[in-house]
Amino acid sequence: MNEVVNCCAYQDGKKVAHLQVAEVSEALKVRGQGQFVWIGLYEPDEKLLREVQSEFHLHDLAVEDALRAHQRPKLEEYGEDLFIVVRTGQLDGETIELGETHFFVGVNYLVSVRHGASLPYTEVRARCEHTPALLKKGTGFVLYALLDFIVDNYFPILESLEERVEALETEVFEEPMNRDTTMRTYHLKRDLLRLKRGVSPLIDVCTRLERYDLALIHKEVRPYFRDVQDHAMRINERIDTMREMLSSVLEANLSLMSVNQNEVMKKLAAWAAVLGAPTLLASIWGMNFETMPELHIALAYPVALTLMIGSAFVLYGVFRRTGWL
Repeated sequence: MNEVVNCCAYQDGKKVAHLQVAEVSEALKVRGQGQFVWIGLYEPDEKLLREVQSEFHLHDLAVEDALRAHQRPKLEEYGEDLFIVVRTGQLDGETIELGETHFFVGVNYLVSVRHGASLPYTEVRARCEHTPALLKKGTGFVLYALLDFIVDNYFPILESLEERVEALETEVFEEPMNRDTTMRTYHLKRDLLRLKRGVSPLIDVCTRLERYDLALIHKEVRPYFRDVQDHAMRINERIDTMREMLSSVLEANLSLMSVNQNEVMKKLAAWAAVLGAPTLLASIWGMNFETMPELHIALAYPVALTLMIGSAFVLYGVFRRTGWL
């Protein structure tokens, strides 16, 4: 999919024009100071991204990363410009879909390149346009608004995962043990690990943005990145907490399965003992020896049956009292 979602020019915090990508460089020359261009792309092909590169003189290495996608979250400097990669998350039923967004940020431009699962940034653009006093601070504020939107979209995912963790806890202690419970626990841990890999690097990215003394990030905007960092840290802590809970659930599940297996083994052993005594007596009197005095006693047969049945009942009673049956 090759799409320019939006391409607009802003002057002193207000949108002044919709542009074509080929018109960007000329528009920047005409309008001069206090203006910037904000372009949103979704899965662009190489031709479109190279066109954007020529308009803003983007670094080749950053463009190559944006074309290939599947990059780890990071922040890189190219002169006074920044290239930032962040992971995005989206919930589809119970399935967590992860994508990524690449940001090219300069003093007078911001280009966002979305790949994979990601909500559109239309809401962010509208919110920024309704706060011209903040949008006037330039691309640094737009970058903050986008990062804040991305991080906040992780919270519904976490809430869904927390509900699934609680359901697993209930299932482990209230329902019979099964293999499916263990498999779902491992799948949840895997999803949490994927989220952690996406969120954790954002803490370092926001720390660096907060401390950078760059012209593109207005000094009044830098503290805003602390808020994004705080949200990322909270998400990271909740992920760690859920991973610990899942480890406890898994241990409890395995322990209960072990206890259940031990109970089954105790019952099998008890029944083997109950049946073993009469079997032993029957096997002794069933031997074909000629000299067996008991064979010539009139009451030998009913006595033998009584002993076998009686021994079985005695053993059954003993095991019932000890809790094995």
